[in-house]
Parts: sequence; structure tokens; C-alpha cells
Amino acid sequence: MSQITIALTKGRILKETLPLLAAVGVEPLDDLFTSRQLIFPTSRDDVRLLVLRGVDVPTYVQFGAADIGVSGRDMLLEDPADGFYEPLDLGIARCRLMTAGIKGAARPAGRIKVATKYVNIARDYYAQRGQQVDLIKLYGAMELAPIMALADEIVDIVDTGNTLRANGLEAREQITEISSRLIVNKASLKTKHAAVQALIDGIAAALPNATEG
Repeated sequence: MSQITIALTKGRILKETLPLLAAVGVEPLDDLFTSRQLIFPTSRDDVRLLVLRGVDVPTYVQFGAADIGVSGRDMLLEDPADGFYEPLDLGIARCRLMTAGIKGAARPAGRIKVATKYVNIARDYYAQRGQQVDLIKLYGAMELAPIMALADEIVDIVDTGNTLRANGLEAREQITEISSRLIVNKASLKTKHAAVQALIDGIAAALPNATEG
């Protein structure tokens, strides 16, 4: 019996993915949120779980270290890759990718500085607008960049907007809506077709609002 490996993203996405896996009989045997393990057995002998940083999930699936993954659309847009299909929009962990800046401050004329971890998405977005930018890559505490005059704007994920408001910033333009996607290694779908397709179908059935990617 070949084993299916599913790569999951830490945090909010993980919390919202677990009920979908439970619907297909996949439940971790350990607490994913407190355990220091990296590989988790499940209630199904033929399925194991990996819990990774969001940025790493597509890589594990692309190269076949995982057969299936759950990844935020932001990760898939920032670093497009071959090697996997995107059969389902799960509709979970919804948020928006937006520009933001200091509340009430006008965007400077001419070239602007933009801080973000989504440098590829930001480059394309501003280029489509005809706006010249200098991109500054940051990995966290994005809201500090405008406050400390490191950048004029940021591009970041916005959920409630509370963090922006707490730091005197405001959301501006929406670049795209973000949700989590089910991704599947292309080779796995061929070599383990019956088992992988059954998981895809079961997850889709557990989430009536899921749509084909």
C-alpha cells in the first residue's frame, strides 16, 4: 500500500484545513499545534501529514516530497511553479492582498519605495499601473516600514485591518483576493491516481462551496 503525504501550512490555514481532512477520515494522532514532530501519522495508515511554513508547501509538492498540499494563493502567485495541479479553491483562510500606507498621507509623486515580502506580485501590480517603484523585501512587521520612513507604501495580506489601524496605517488598493488552494503533484496523480483522486473528491464534497481551480 503506497502512502500519501499531505503538506499543510502552519497557522490559520492549518486550523481551517483539519475539519476537511477529518471529513475524509484523516485525523492526526498528535497535536499539530504543540508537537515538535515534523512528520505526523494519522488515523489512516495510508496518509501522513507534514506541517511546514507556508512558503515551503508548494516546493514540497512540486518536487514530489509531498503528494498533496494546502497553500495560500499568495504563495502560488508569488512563486509560480510547474510540477503540480491546482484542482480546488478551498475557500478557506480568506483575506485580501492590498497596498497600504500612512493614514491620510498622499502617495508621493514619481518613484516610490514599497516594502513587501511579495516582491514579484508587487512588481507586476505597479508595472501594470505605470508606477515606478523601488521594492524592499521584508519578512515581517511590515507596518513599521512606512512609520520609520523605510517605505512609502507596503503590500501585504489584510484580514480585519486591525493591525494597520493600530499602527496608523490604512489599506488602499486591493490587488487580489486570497484563499487557500489544494495542490497536487502531477506525478502522484498518475502513479497514485485512485488514492489521490479519492482524497480530492472527498475534500471537495466536504466543502460545498469549493470550486475547481
